[in-house]
Amino acid sequence: MLRNLLALRQIAGRTISTASRRQFENKVAEKQKLFQEDNGIPVHLKGGIADALLYRATMVLTVGGTMYALYQLAMASFPKKQD
Repeated sequence: MLRNLLALRQIAGRTISTASRRQFENKVAEKQKLFQEDNGIPVHLKGGIADALLYRATMVLTVGGTMYALYQLAMASFPKKQD
């Protein structure tokens, strides 16, 4: 039993240490070309649909938070009268 565990540990260690790492393609030049292109789109939206969704979600949260803060300020400014 102990021999099997030691063998398994040795095999697992060897597999992890000798595993080839993934090689990623350098896409910096493509991204630079995309973001420097003059097509009238703001730079914060040039990343595609994900950027547009993040932008819209940020705007909704910002406007909603501002409206909620103003509502709470109004409620605090005019306390309820106690009978």
